[in-house]
Amino acid sequence: MNGDTRVNGESSAPMPQPNWNPQRPSTMPYSRYRPVWDRVEIPTVKRAWPDRRLTVAPLWVSVDLRDGNQALAEPMDPDRKHALFSLLVEMGFKEIEIGYPSASQADFDFARRLCLDSTLPEDVTIGVFTPARADLIDRTFEAMAGARRGLIHLCAPTAPTWRSTVLGLSRAEMLGLILRAADQVLRNAAAARQSNLRFEFSPEVFNLTEPDYVLEVCNAVTERWDACAERPVVQNLPSTVEFSTPNVFADQIEYMHRNLVRRDHVILSVHPHNDRGTGVAAAELAVLAGAQRVEGCLFGHGERTGNVDLVTLALNAFSQGVDPMINLSAIDDVRRTVEFCTRMPVHARHPYAGDLVYTAFSGTHQDAIRKGFIEMETSPAAAAAWDVPYLPIDPQDVGRTYEAVIRVNSQSGKGGVSYLLERECGIRLPRPLQVEFSAVVQDITDSSGTELTGPELWSLFSGEYQRAGVTDVAVEQFDDECVMHADLGLAGMAIRYQGHGSDLAGAASDLLSRHGIALAVLTCQSQTGTFPDGARHACLAETASDGVARWGLGTGDTPAEAVLRAMISSAMRTQALDLRSAVLADSRSQPISKKGPT
Repeated sequence: MNGDTRVNGESSAPMPQPNWNPQRPSTMPYSRYRPVWDRVEIPTVKRAWPDRRLTVAPLWVSVDLRDGNQALAEPMDPDRKHALFSLLVEMGFKEIEIGYPSASQADFDFARRLCLDSTLPEDVTIGVFTPARADLIDRTFEAMAGARRGLIHLCAPTAPTWRSTVLGLSRAEMLGLILRAADQVLRNAAAARQSNLRFEFSPEVFNLTEPDYVLEVCNAVTERWDACAERPVVQNLPSTVEFSTPNVFADQIEYMHRNLVRRDHVILSVHPHNDRGTGVAAAELAVLAGAQRVEGCLFGHGERTGNVDLVTLALNAFSQGVDPMINLSAIDDVRRTVEFCTRMPVHARHPYAGDLVYTAFSGTHQDAIRKGFIEMETSPAAAAAWDVPYLPIDPQDVGRTYEAVIRVNSQSGKGGVSYLLERECGIRLPRPLQVEFSAVVQDITDSSGTELTGPELWSLFSGEYQRAGVTDVAVEQFDDECVMHADLGLAGMAIRYQGHGSDLAGAASDLLSRHGIALAVLTCQSQTGTFPDGARHACLAETASDGVARWGLGTGDTPAEAVLRAMISSAMRTQALDLRSAVLADSRSQPISKKGPT
Protein backbone atom coordinates (compact mmCIF):
# COMPACT_ATOMS: atom_id res chain seq x y z
CA MET A 1 0.00 0.00 0.00
CA ASN A 2 1.20 3.51 -0.66
CA GLY A 3 0.08 7.03 0.23
CA ASP A 4 -1.54 8.24 3.45
CA THR A 5 -3.06 5.45 5.53
CA ARG A 6 -5.32 5.78 8.56
CA VAL A 7 -6.27 3.51 11.39
CA ASN A 8 -9.34 4.58 13.38
CA GLY A 9 -9.08 7.99 11.77
CA GLU A 10 -5.48 8.55 12.86
CA SER A 11 -3.02 9.49 10.16
CA SER A 12 0.16 7.53 9.72
CA ALA A 13 3.23 8.57 7.75
CA PRO A 14 2.97 8.17 3.97
CA MET A 15 4.68 5.05 2.77
CA PRO A 16 7.23 5.25 -0.04
CA GLN A 17 6.08 4.66 -3.59
CA PRO A 18 6.69 0.99 -4.53
CA ASN A 19 8.81 0.33 -7.56
CA TRP A 20 5.90 -1.32 -9.41
CA ASN A 21 3.91 1.93 -9.36
CA PRO A 22 5.28 4.53 -11.80
CA GLN A 23 2.73 7.23 -10.90
CA ARG A 24 4.16 10.61 -10.00
CA PRO A 25 2.71 13.57 -8.11
CA SER A 26 0.18 15.65 -10.01
CA THR A 27 0.09 19.44 -10.15
CA MET A 28 -3.40 19.58 -8.62
CA PRO A 29 -3.77 21.64 -5.37
CA TYR A 30 -4.91 18.69 -3.29
CA SER A 31 -3.57 20.19 -0.03
CA ARG A 32 -6.41 22.74 -0.07
CA TYR A 33 -8.83 19.99 0.88
CA ARG A 34 -9.18 18.43 4.29
CA PRO A 35 -10.09 14.81 4.92
CA VAL A 36 -13.32 14.30 6.79
CA TRP A 37 -11.44 13.42 10.01
CA ASP A 38 -10.02 16.95 10.05
CA ARG A 39 -13.45 18.50 9.54
CA VAL A 40 -15.57 16.68 12.11
CA GLU A 41 -15.10 14.24 14.95
CA ILE A 42 -15.98 10.73 13.82
CA PRO A 43 -17.64 8.87 16.69
CA THR A 44 -15.96 5.75 17.97
CA VAL A 45 -18.43 2.87 17.99
CA LYS A 46 -18.13 -0.83 18.49
CA ARG A 47 -19.25 -1.60 14.97
CA ALA A 48 -22.01 -4.13 14.49
CA TRP A 49 -22.91 -3.14 10.94
CA PRO A 50 -20.07 -5.03 9.17
CA ASP A 51 -21.52 -8.35 10.35
CA ARG A 52 -25.14 -7.61 9.51
CA ARG A 53 -27.06 -8.61 6.39
CA LEU A 54 -30.03 -6.97 4.72
CA THR A 55 -33.04 -9.26 5.09
CA VAL A 56 -35.94 -6.77 4.91
CA ALA A 57 -36.23 -3.67 2.75
CA PRO A 58 -36.36 -0.35 4.62
CA LEU A 59 -39.17 2.13 4.05
CA TRP A 60 -38.39 3.82 0.75
CA VAL A 61 -39.44 7.48 0.65
CA SER A 62 -39.52 9.30 -2.67
CA VAL A 63 -38.41 12.93 -2.64
CA ASP A 64 -38.61 13.23 -6.44
CA LEU A 65 -41.35 15.85 -6.25
CA ARG A 66 -39.44 18.06 -3.80
CA ASP A 67 -35.68 17.52 -3.77
CA GLY A 68 -35.62 16.09 -7.27
CA ASN A 69 -37.90 18.78 -8.67
CA GLN A 70 -36.03 21.73 -7.18
CA ALA A 71 -32.87 20.48 -8.91
CA LEU A 72 -34.38 20.66 -12.41
CA ALA A 73 -33.45 23.47 -14.77
CA GLU A 74 -37.13 23.47 -15.74
CA PRO A 75 -39.25 22.38 -12.77
CA MET A 76 -42.19 20.10 -13.40
CA ASP A 77 -45.51 21.65 -14.36
CA PRO A 78 -48.66 20.42 -12.53
CA ASP A 79 -49.43 17.73 -15.10
CA ARG A 80 -45.92 16.30 -14.92
CA LYS A 81 -45.93 16.39 -11.13
CA HIS A 82 -49.22 14.54 -11.02
CA ALA A 83 -48.02 11.97 -13.56
CA LEU A 84 -44.95 11.28 -11.44
CA PHE A 85 -46.99 11.14 -8.22
CA SER A 86 -49.38 8.65 -9.84
CA LEU A 87 -46.42 6.52 -10.93
CA LEU A 88 -45.00 6.49 -7.41
CA VAL A 89 -48.33 5.39 -5.95
CA GLU A 90 -48.69 2.70 -8.61
CA MET A 91 -45.19 1.43 -7.82
CA GLY A 92 -46.17 0.99 -4.18
CA PHE A 93 -44.53 3.94 -2.42
CA LYS A 94 -46.37 4.60 0.83
CA GLU A 95 -44.57 7.81 1.79
CA ILE A 96 -44.00 10.54 -0.79
CA GLU A 97 -42.58 14.00 -0.17
CA ILE A 98 -44.62 16.11 -2.57
CA GLY A 99 -43.00 19.52 -2.33
CA TYR A 100 -41.92 22.68 -0.54
CA PRO A 101 -45.25 24.55 -0.41
CA SER A 102 -43.87 27.67 1.28
CA ALA A 103 -41.31 28.14 -1.51
CA SER A 104 -43.59 28.44 -4.54
CA GLN A 105 -47.22 28.81 -5.47
CA ALA A 106 -46.92 25.78 -7.73
CA ASP A 107 -45.89 23.54 -4.83
CA PHE A 108 -48.59 25.05 -2.61
CA ASP A 109 -51.28 24.40 -5.21
CA PHE A 110 -50.06 20.86 -5.79
CA ALA A 111 -50.26 20.12 -2.06
CA ARG A 112 -53.80 21.50 -1.93
CA ARG A 113 -54.77 19.37 -4.93
CA LEU A 114 -53.62 16.18 -3.21
CA CYS A 115 -55.08 17.07 0.19
CA LEU A 116 -58.48 17.45 -1.45
CA ASP A 117 -58.16 14.34 -3.64
CA SER A 118 -60.63 11.78 -2.32
CA THR A 119 -59.15 9.06 -4.55
CA LEU A 120 -55.76 9.17 -2.82
CA PRO A 121 -55.12 5.74 -1.20
CA GLU A 122 -55.65 5.89 2.54
CA ASP A 123 -52.32 4.23 3.30
CA VAL A 124 -50.24 6.80 1.38
CA THR A 125 -48.64 9.55 3.45
CA ILE A 126 -47.85 12.82 1.72
CA GLY A 127 -44.95 14.78 3.14
CA VAL A 128 -44.04 18.45 2.82
CA PHE A 129 -40.78 20.23 3.60
CA THR A 130 -40.30 23.43 5.58
CA PRO A 131 -37.29 25.25 7.00
CA ALA A 132 -37.36 26.18 10.69
CA ARG A 133 -38.87 29.62 10.13
CA ALA A 134 -42.20 30.79 11.56
CA ASP A 135 -43.81 32.25 8.45
CA LEU A 136 -42.79 29.27 6.31
CA ILE A 137 -44.16 26.80 8.88
CA ASP A 138 -47.50 28.63 8.89
CA ARG A 139 -47.68 28.57 5.10
CA THR A 140 -46.87 24.86 5.10
CA PHE A 141 -49.79 24.08 7.42
CA GLU A 142 -52.11 26.08 5.19
CA ALA A 143 -51.12 23.87 2.30
CA MET A 144 -51.72 20.68 4.31
CA ALA A 145 -55.17 21.55 5.64
CA GLY A 146 -57.43 18.54 5.30
CA ALA A 147 -54.72 16.00 4.55
CA ARG A 148 -55.77 12.50 5.62
CA ARG A 149 -52.21 11.31 6.27
CA GLY A 150 -49.45 13.89 6.31
CA LEU A 151 -45.85 14.39 7.39
CA ILE A 152 -44.41 17.80 8.26
CA HIS A 153 -40.68 17.77 7.55
CA LEU A 154 -38.79 20.40 9.54
CA CYS A 155 -35.21 21.13 8.53
CA ALA A 156 -32.40 23.26 9.98
CA PRO A 157 -28.63 23.30 9.36
CA THR A 158 -26.53 22.06 12.26
CA ALA A 159 -23.02 21.74 10.79
CA PRO A 160 -20.52 24.37 12.03
CA THR A 161 -19.91 26.09 8.69
CA TRP A 162 -23.60 26.30 7.93
CA ARG A 163 -24.79 27.50 11.34
CA SER A 164 -21.94 29.98 11.92
CA THR A 165 -21.01 31.22 8.44
CA VAL A 166 -24.47 31.10 6.88
CA LEU A 167 -26.64 31.95 9.89
CA GLY A 168 -24.17 33.43 12.36
CA LEU A 169 -25.46 31.36 15.29
CA SER A 170 -23.79 29.52 18.15
CA ARG A 171 -24.63 25.96 19.07
CA ALA A 172 -27.01 27.09 21.81
CA GLU A 173 -28.67 29.68 19.59
CA MET A 174 -29.18 27.13 16.83
CA LEU A 175 -30.74 24.67 19.26
CA GLY A 176 -33.08 27.38 20.53
CA LEU A 177 -34.15 28.24 16.99
CA ILE A 178 -34.89 24.58 16.21
CA LEU A 179 -36.91 24.01 19.38
CA ARG A 180 -38.99 27.16 18.80
CA ALA A 181 -39.78 25.87 15.32
CA ALA A 182 -40.65 22.43 16.73
CA ASP A 183 -43.04 24.09 19.20
CA GLN A 184 -44.69 26.02 16.39
CA VAL A 185 -45.23 22.81 14.46
CA LEU A 186 -47.01 21.36 17.49
CA ARG A 187 -49.17 24.49 17.97
CA ASN A 188 -50.24 24.58 14.33
CA ALA A 189 -51.12 20.89 14.33
CA ALA A 190 -53.18 21.35 17.49
CA ALA A 191 -54.94 24.42 16.12
CA ALA A 192 -55.83 22.61 12.93
CA ARG A 193 -56.91 19.57 14.94
CA GLN A 194 -54.89 17.37 12.63
CA SER A 195 -53.87 14.44 14.80
CA ASN A 196 -53.21 12.55 11.57
CA LEU A 197 -50.02 14.54 10.97
CA ARG A 198 -46.65 13.13 11.94
CA PHE A 199 -43.39 15.02 12.22
CA GLU A 200 -39.90 14.66 10.77
CA PHE A 201 -36.72 16.54 11.63
CA SER A 202 -33.57 16.81 9.51
CA PRO A 203 -30.32 18.26 10.94
CA GLU A 204 -29.01 19.44 7.60
CA VAL A 205 -25.45 18.40 6.83
CA PHE A 206 -25.65 15.85 9.61
CA ASN A 207 -22.46 14.20 8.41
CA LEU A 208 -20.36 17.30 9.17
CA THR A 209 -22.02 18.08 12.50
CA GLU A 210 -20.30 17.33 15.82
CA PRO A 211 -21.63 13.96 17.08
CA ASP A 212 -22.47 15.21 20.57
CA TYR A 213 -24.26 18.27 19.23
CA VAL A 214 -26.35 16.55 16.58
CA LEU A 215 -27.37 13.92 19.14
CA GLU A 216 -28.33 16.68 21.59
CA VAL A 217 -30.45 18.43 18.95
CA CYS A 218 -32.21 15.30 17.71
CA ASN A 219 -32.97 14.07 21.22
CA ALA A 220 -34.34 17.47 22.20
CA VAL A 221 -36.68 17.49 19.20
CA THR A 222 -37.80 13.91 19.93
CA GLU A 223 -38.67 14.90 23.51
CA ARG A 224 -40.37 18.13 22.43
CA TRP A 225 -42.58 16.26 19.97
CA ASP A 226 -43.24 13.57 22.60
CA ALA A 227 -42.46 10.61 20.35
CA CYS A 228 -44.66 7.62 21.11
CA ALA A 229 -45.98 4.48 19.47
CA GLU A 230 -49.05 6.30 18.14
CA ARG A 231 -47.01 9.18 16.73
CA PRO A 232 -43.40 8.13 16.12
CA VAL A 233 -40.95 10.85 15.15
CA VAL A 234 -38.75 10.58 12.07
CA GLN A 235 -35.17 11.62 12.71
CA ASN A 236 -33.75 12.00 9.21
CA LEU A 237 -29.97 12.24 8.95
CA PRO A 238 -28.85 13.77 5.64
CA SER A 239 -25.43 13.61 4.12
CA THR A 240 -26.44 16.85 2.43
CA VAL A 241 -23.05 16.94 0.73
CA GLU A 242 -21.21 13.65 0.64
CA PHE A 243 -17.75 14.07 2.20
CA SER A 244 -16.57 10.64 3.27
CA THR A 245 -16.35 7.01 2.36
CA PRO A 246 -19.54 5.03 3.12
CA ASN A 247 -18.04 3.24 6.12
CA VAL A 248 -17.57 6.57 7.92
CA PHE A 249 -21.23 7.45 7.31
CA ALA A 250 -22.21 4.02 8.65
CA ASP A 251 -20.24 4.69 11.86
CA GLN A 252 -22.06 7.99 12.27
CA ILE A 253 -25.44 6.31 11.79
CA GLU A 254 -24.66 3.49 14.19
CA TYR A 255 -23.63 6.05 16.84
CA MET A 256 -27.02 7.75 16.51
CA HIS A 257 -28.86 4.43 16.41
CA ARG A 258 -27.29 3.42 19.73
CA ASN A 259 -27.81 6.76 21.49
CA LEU A 260 -31.10 8.27 20.35
CA VAL A 261 -33.65 8.64 23.16
CA ARG A 262 -37.03 6.91 22.88
CA ARG A 263 -35.42 4.73 20.23
CA ASP A 264 -38.44 2.45 19.91
CA HIS A 265 -40.52 5.49 18.93
CA VAL A 266 -37.99 7.06 16.58
CA ILE A 267 -37.86 6.12 12.90
CA LEU A 268 -34.20 6.49 11.99
CA SER A 269 -33.97 7.75 8.43
CA VAL A 270 -31.13 8.68 6.06
CA HIS A 271 -31.00 11.03 3.10
CA PRO A 272 -27.72 10.39 1.23
CA HIS A 273 -26.51 12.53 -1.62
CA ASN A 274 -24.10 11.32 -4.26
CA ASP A 275 -21.31 13.91 -4.43
CA ARG A 276 -18.62 11.21 -4.21
CA GLY A 277 -20.55 8.75 -6.33
CA THR A 278 -21.09 6.42 -3.37
CA GLY A 279 -24.63 7.36 -2.34
CA VAL A 280 -25.98 3.85 -2.90
CA ALA A 281 -23.20 2.24 -0.86
CA ALA A 282 -23.65 4.81 1.92
CA ALA A 283 -27.37 4.09 2.10
CA GLU A 284 -26.86 0.32 2.15
CA LEU A 285 -24.29 0.50 4.95
CA ALA A 286 -26.48 2.97 6.84
CA VAL A 287 -29.34 0.46 6.80
CA LEU A 288 -26.98 -2.17 8.21
CA ALA A 289 -26.02 0.37 10.87
CA GLY A 290 -29.60 0.89 12.04
CA ALA A 291 -31.42 3.11 9.54
CA GLN A 292 -35.02 2.04 8.92
CA ARG A 293 -36.03 4.53 6.25
CA VAL A 294 -34.26 5.88 3.14
CA GLU A 295 -35.13 9.07 1.28
CA GLY A 296 -34.09 9.32 -2.36
CA CYS A 297 -35.17 9.73 -5.96
CA LEU A 298 -35.88 7.42 -8.86
CA PHE A 299 -32.73 7.11 -10.96
CA GLY A 300 -30.81 9.38 -8.58
CA HIS A 301 -32.19 12.76 -9.61
CA GLY A 302 -31.40 15.70 -7.35
CA GLU A 303 -29.04 18.62 -6.94
CA ARG A 304 -25.40 18.38 -8.05
CA THR A 305 -24.74 14.66 -8.54
CA GLY A 306 -28.17 13.77 -7.21
CA ASN A 307 -29.93 12.07 -4.34
CA VAL A 308 -29.43 8.41 -3.66
CA ASP A 309 -30.96 6.24 -6.38
CA LEU A 310 -33.97 4.32 -5.06
CA VAL A 311 -34.26 2.15 -8.20
CA THR A 312 -30.73 0.86 -7.76
CA LEU A 313 -31.18 0.35 -4.01
CA ALA A 314 -34.44 -1.57 -4.42
CA LEU A 315 -33.12 -3.81 -7.20
CA ASN A 316 -29.86 -4.39 -5.34
CA ALA A 317 -32.00 -5.83 -2.55
CA PHE A 318 -34.02 -7.81 -5.09
CA SER A 319 -30.81 -9.29 -6.55
CA GLN A 320 -29.97 -10.63 -3.07
CA GLY A 321 -33.29 -12.42 -2.66
CA VAL A 322 -34.93 -9.63 -0.62
CA ASP A 323 -38.41 -8.37 -1.54
CA PRO A 324 -37.86 -4.73 -2.61
CA MET A 325 -41.40 -3.82 -1.51
CA ILE A 326 -41.90 -1.60 -4.56
CA ASN A 327 -42.82 -2.78 -8.05
CA LEU A 328 -40.17 -2.41 -10.74
CA SER A 329 -41.40 -5.21 -12.97
CA ALA A 330 -41.98 -2.76 -15.85
CA ILE A 331 -38.81 -0.73 -15.51
CA ASP A 332 -38.97 0.75 -19.01
CA ASP A 333 -42.40 2.24 -18.27
CA VAL A 334 -41.02 3.73 -15.06
CA ARG A 335 -38.05 5.14 -16.91
CA ARG A 336 -40.16 6.66 -19.69
CA THR A 337 -42.44 8.39 -17.20
CA VAL A 338 -39.53 9.82 -15.20
CA GLU A 339 -37.83 11.00 -18.40
CA PHE A 340 -41.03 12.73 -19.47
CA CYS A 341 -41.60 14.38 -16.10
CA THR A 342 -38.02 15.54 -15.54
CA ARG A 343 -37.09 16.17 -19.19
CA MET A 344 -33.84 14.37 -18.40
CA PRO A 345 -32.65 11.09 -19.99
CA VAL A 346 -31.65 8.03 -17.99
CA HIS A 347 -28.11 7.05 -18.91
CA ALA A 348 -27.65 3.99 -21.11
CA ARG A 349 -25.36 2.48 -18.44
CA HIS A 350 -27.66 3.21 -15.50
CA PRO A 351 -27.85 0.10 -13.28
CA TYR A 352 -30.84 -2.08 -14.11
CA ALA A 353 -32.66 0.53 -16.25
CA GLY A 354 -30.17 1.68 -18.90
CA ASP A 355 -30.54 0.57 -22.49
CA LEU A 356 -27.23 -1.29 -22.44
CA VAL A 357 -27.03 -2.76 -18.93
CA TYR A 358 -28.13 -6.25 -19.99
CA THR A 359 -26.09 -6.16 -23.20
CA ALA A 360 -22.78 -7.88 -23.80
CA PHE A 361 -20.52 -7.03 -26.74
CA SER A 362 -17.39 -8.84 -25.50
CA GLY A 363 -16.93 -12.27 -27.00
CA THR A 364 -15.93 -13.97 -23.73
CA HIS A 365 -18.90 -12.45 -21.92
CA GLN A 366 -21.25 -13.47 -24.72
CA ASP A 367 -20.02 -17.05 -24.68
CA ALA A 368 -20.50 -17.29 -20.91
CA ILE A 369 -24.01 -15.80 -21.08
CA ARG A 370 -24.99 -18.15 -23.90
CA LYS A 371 -23.80 -21.19 -21.94
CA GLY A 372 -25.59 -19.94 -18.85
CA PHE A 373 -28.85 -19.71 -20.78
CA ILE A 374 -28.38 -23.21 -22.17
CA GLU A 375 -27.81 -24.55 -18.66
CA MET A 376 -30.94 -22.76 -17.39
CA GLU A 377 -33.01 -24.16 -20.24
CA THR A 378 -31.81 -27.75 -19.99
CA SER A 379 -31.39 -28.26 -16.25
CA PRO A 380 -34.43 -28.07 -13.92
CA ALA A 381 -32.10 -27.60 -10.95
CA ALA A 382 -30.37 -24.65 -12.61
CA ALA A 383 -33.68 -23.09 -13.62
CA ALA A 384 -34.84 -22.95 -10.00
CA ALA A 385 -32.41 -20.15 -9.11
CA TRP A 386 -31.04 -17.46 -11.42
CA ASP A 387 -27.34 -17.95 -12.09
CA VAL A 388 -26.41 -16.69 -15.56
CA PRO A 389 -22.89 -15.25 -15.86
CA TYR A 390 -22.65 -11.45 -16.11
CA LEU A 391 -26.38 -10.90 -15.51
CA PRO A 392 -27.09 -10.15 -11.82
CA ILE A 393 -30.85 -10.43 -12.39
CA ASP A 394 -33.08 -11.93 -15.07
CA PRO A 395 -33.95 -9.05 -17.45
CA GLN A 396 -37.45 -10.51 -17.80
CA ASP A 397 -38.10 -9.85 -14.10
CA VAL A 398 -38.01 -6.11 -14.81
CA GLY A 399 -39.95 -6.34 -18.05
CA ARG A 400 -37.03 -6.59 -20.45
CA THR A 401 -36.60 -9.29 -23.10
CA TYR A 402 -33.48 -11.22 -24.00
CA GLU A 403 -33.45 -9.55 -27.41
CA ALA A 404 -30.66 -7.09 -26.60
CA VAL A 405 -28.70 -9.21 -24.11
CA ILE A 406 -26.06 -9.96 -26.73
CA ARG A 407 -25.19 -7.60 -29.56
CA VAL A 408 -22.50 -8.19 -32.13
CA ASN A 409 -19.69 -5.79 -33.02
CA SER A 410 -15.93 -6.04 -33.55
CA GLN A 411 -15.44 -7.09 -29.91
CA SER A 412 -17.78 -10.05 -30.19
CA GLY A 413 -16.83 -13.70 -30.55
CA LYS A 414 -18.38 -16.92 -31.63
CA GLY A 415 -20.63 -17.10 -28.57
CA GLY A 416 -22.30 -13.78 -29.29
CA VAL A 417 -22.72 -14.49 -32.99
CA SER A 418 -24.24 -17.92 -32.41
CA TYR A 419 -26.46 -16.63 -29.58
CA LEU A 420 -27.92 -13.87 -31.74
CA LEU A 421 -28.49 -16.20 -34.69
CA GLU A 422 -30.26 -18.67 -32.41
CA ARG A 423 -32.34 -16.16 -30.45
CA GLU A 424 -33.37 -13.91 -33.33
CA CYS A 425 -33.11 -16.19 -36.38
CA GLY A 426 -33.78 -19.64 -34.92
CA ILE A 427 -30.65 -21.28 -36.33
CA ARG A 428 -28.25 -23.20 -34.04
CA LEU A 429 -24.67 -23.39 -35.22
CA PRO A 430 -22.41 -26.33 -34.38
CA ARG A 431 -19.25 -25.21 -32.60
CA PRO A 432 -16.90 -25.58 -35.63
CA LEU A 433 -19.26 -23.44 -37.68
CA GLN A 434 -19.45 -20.89 -34.85
CA VAL A 435 -15.69 -20.48 -35.02
CA GLU A 436 -15.66 -20.25 -38.81
CA PHE A 437 -18.52 -17.78 -39.16
CA SER A 438 -17.35 -15.55 -36.30
CA ALA A 439 -14.22 -14.87 -38.37
CA VAL A 440 -16.43 -13.74 -41.25
CA VAL A 441 -18.33 -11.44 -38.88
CA GLN A 442 -15.08 -10.11 -37.43
CA ASP A 443 -13.88 -9.07 -40.89
CA ILE A 444 -17.10 -7.18 -41.53
CA THR A 445 -17.32 -5.43 -38.16
CA ASP A 446 -13.62 -4.57 -38.14
CA SER A 447 -13.93 -2.84 -41.49
CA SER A 448 -17.28 -1.12 -40.76
CA GLY A 449 -16.75 -0.28 -37.09
CA THR A 450 -20.46 -0.87 -36.43
CA GLU A 451 -22.54 -3.57 -34.80
CA LEU A 452 -24.67 -6.12 -36.65
CA THR A 453 -28.32 -6.78 -35.90
CA GLY A 454 -29.96 -10.20 -36.00
CA PRO A 455 -31.40 -9.69 -39.52
CA GLU A 456 -28.04 -8.41 -40.73
CA LEU A 457 -26.32 -11.48 -39.29
CA TRP A 458 -28.78 -13.76 -41.05
CA SER A 459 -28.22 -11.94 -44.34
CA LEU A 460 -24.47 -12.32 -43.92
CA PHE A 461 -24.75 -15.98 -42.87
CA SER A 462 -27.12 -17.04 -45.63
CA GLY A 463 -25.12 -15.09 -48.20
CA GLU A 464 -21.97 -16.92 -47.15
CA TYR A 465 -23.34 -20.47 -46.82
CA GLN A 466 -26.50 -20.74 -48.90
CA ARG A 467 -26.13 -21.35 -52.65
CA ALA A 468 -28.95 -23.55 -53.95
CA GLY A 469 -32.10 -21.84 -55.17
CA VAL A 470 -34.11 -25.03 -55.67
CA THR A 471 -37.89 -25.18 -55.36
CA ASP A 472 -39.07 -28.65 -54.43
CA VAL A 473 -37.96 -32.15 -53.56
CA ALA A 474 -39.99 -35.35 -53.30
CA VAL A 475 -39.16 -38.18 -50.94
CA GLU A 476 -40.61 -41.58 -50.26
CA GLN A 477 -39.58 -43.66 -47.28
CA PHE A 478 -39.44 -47.44 -47.59
CA ASP A 479 -38.73 -49.94 -44.82
CA ASP A 480 -34.99 -49.75 -45.10
CA GLU A 481 -34.41 -47.07 -47.66
CA CYS A 482 -35.07 -43.41 -48.32
CA VAL A 483 -35.61 -42.41 -51.97
CA MET A 484 -35.15 -38.78 -53.02
CA HIS A 485 -36.29 -37.63 -56.46
CA ALA A 486 -35.40 -34.27 -58.00
CA ASP A 487 -34.62 -32.56 -61.26
CA LEU A 488 -31.22 -30.87 -61.35
CA GLY A 489 -30.22 -28.59 -64.15
CA LEU A 490 -26.96 -27.38 -65.61
CA ALA A 491 -26.76 -24.77 -68.36
CA GLY A 492 -30.52 -24.61 -68.43
CA MET A 493 -31.01 -28.34 -69.10
CA ALA A 494 -33.04 -30.21 -66.47
CA ILE A 495 -32.31 -33.88 -65.91
CA ARG A 496 -34.19 -36.10 -63.51
CA TYR A 497 -32.15 -37.82 -60.83
CA GLN A 498 -32.97 -40.18 -58.06
CA GLY A 499 -30.92 -41.02 -54.98
CA HIS A 500 -31.10 -43.84 -52.48
CA GLY A 501 -29.83 -43.99 -48.90
CA SER A 502 -30.61 -45.01 -45.37
CA ASP A 503 -31.57 -41.42 -44.50
CA LEU A 504 -32.07 -38.04 -46.15
CA ALA A 505 -28.35 -37.21 -46.09
CA GLY A 506 -27.45 -40.52 -47.71
CA ALA A 507 -30.15 -40.18 -50.36
CA ALA A 508 -29.08 -36.60 -51.15
CA SER A 509 -25.43 -37.64 -51.40
CA ASP A 510 -26.33 -40.50 -53.76
CA LEU A 511 -28.49 -38.20 -55.89
CA LEU A 512 -25.64 -35.71 -56.26
CA SER A 513 -23.16 -38.46 -57.07
CA ARG A 514 -25.32 -39.41 -60.04
CA HIS A 515 -24.92 -35.81 -61.13
CA GLY A 516 -21.15 -36.29 -61.00
CA ILE A 517 -20.70 -34.59 -57.62
CA ALA A 518 -18.92 -36.93 -55.22
CA LEU A 519 -19.14 -35.81 -51.58
CA ALA A 520 -18.32 -37.31 -48.21
CA VAL A 521 -20.91 -36.21 -45.65
CA LEU A 522 -19.18 -35.16 -42.42
CA THR A 523 -22.08 -33.48 -40.61
CA CYS A 524 -25.76 -33.09 -41.44
CA GLN A 525 -27.77 -31.24 -38.82
CA SER A 526 -31.48 -30.68 -39.48
CA GLN A 527 -33.48 -28.09 -37.53
CA THR A 528 -37.15 -27.16 -37.35
CA GLY A 529 -38.51 -23.70 -36.65
CA THR A 530 -39.50 -20.48 -38.35
CA PHE A 531 -36.55 -18.97 -40.14
CA PRO A 532 -36.14 -15.44 -41.49
CA ASP A 533 -36.78 -16.52 -45.11
CA GLY A 534 -40.12 -18.05 -44.10
CA ALA A 535 -38.94 -21.65 -44.31
CA ARG A 536 -39.98 -24.18 -41.67
CA HIS A 537 -36.92 -26.40 -41.96
CA ALA A 538 -33.19 -25.77 -42.12
CA CYS A 539 -30.13 -27.95 -42.50
CA LEU A 540 -26.44 -27.31 -41.90
CA ALA A 541 -24.30 -29.77 -43.83
CA GLU A 542 -20.53 -30.17 -43.86
CA THR A 543 -19.18 -32.18 -46.77
CA ALA A 544 -15.71 -32.95 -48.06
CA SER A 545 -14.33 -33.47 -51.54
CA ASP A 546 -10.69 -34.05 -52.46
CA GLY A 547 -9.68 -33.24 -48.88
CA VAL A 548 -11.52 -29.89 -48.80
CA ALA A 549 -14.42 -29.52 -46.37
CA ARG A 550 -17.04 -26.79 -46.45
CA TRP A 551 -20.28 -26.00 -44.66
CA GLY A 552 -23.53 -25.31 -46.49
CA LEU A 553 -26.95 -24.01 -45.46
CA GLY A 554 -30.26 -25.13 -46.88
CA THR A 555 -33.82 -24.14 -45.97
CA GLY A 556 -37.20 -25.32 -47.23
CA ASP A 557 -40.73 -26.32 -46.49
CA THR A 558 -39.74 -29.94 -45.94
CA PRO A 559 -36.72 -31.55 -44.28
CA ALA A 560 -35.76 -33.10 -47.62
CA GLU A 561 -35.62 -29.73 -49.38
CA ALA A 562 -33.44 -28.31 -46.60
CA VAL A 563 -31.04 -31.27 -46.63
CA LEU A 564 -30.58 -31.35 -50.42
CA ARG A 565 -30.12 -27.59 -50.60
CA ALA A 566 -27.56 -27.70 -47.78
CA MET A 567 -25.63 -30.44 -49.61
CA ILE A 568 -25.68 -28.50 -52.88
CA SER A 569 -24.57 -25.33 -51.06
CA SER A 570 -21.71 -27.21 -49.45
CA ALA A 571 -20.74 -28.73 -52.82
CA MET A 572 -20.76 -25.35 -54.50
CA ARG A 573 -18.54 -23.91 -51.78
CA THR A 574 -16.27 -26.98 -51.81
CA GLN A 575 -15.89 -27.48 -55.55
CA ALA A 576 -16.69 -23.98 -56.82
CA LEU A 577 -19.40 -25.53 -59.00
CA ASP A 578 -21.77 -23.38 -61.00
CA LEU A 579 -25.08 -24.67 -59.73
CA ARG A 580 -26.69 -21.26 -59.23
CA SER A 581 -29.17 -22.05 -61.99
CA ALA A 582 -30.03 -25.45 -60.60
CA VAL A 583 -33.71 -26.14 -60.12
CA LEU A 584 -35.52 -28.96 -58.50
CA ALA A 585 -38.69 -29.52 -60.44
CA ASP A 586 -41.95 -29.98 -58.61
CA SER A 587 -42.07 -33.76 -58.68
CA ARG A 588 -44.92 -34.30 -56.27
CA SER A 589 -47.25 -34.85 -59.23
CA GLN A 590 -44.89 -37.38 -60.83
CA PRO A 591 -44.78 -41.05 -59.75
CA ILE A 592 -41.79 -42.14 -57.76
CA SER A 593 -40.54 -45.65 -58.25
CA LYS A 594 -37.94 -47.47 -56.28
CA LYS A 595 -36.65 -48.65 -59.67
CA GLY A 596 -37.19 -45.30 -61.41
CA PRO A 597 -34.88 -43.76 -64.01
CA THR A 598 -31.33 -43.08 -62.92
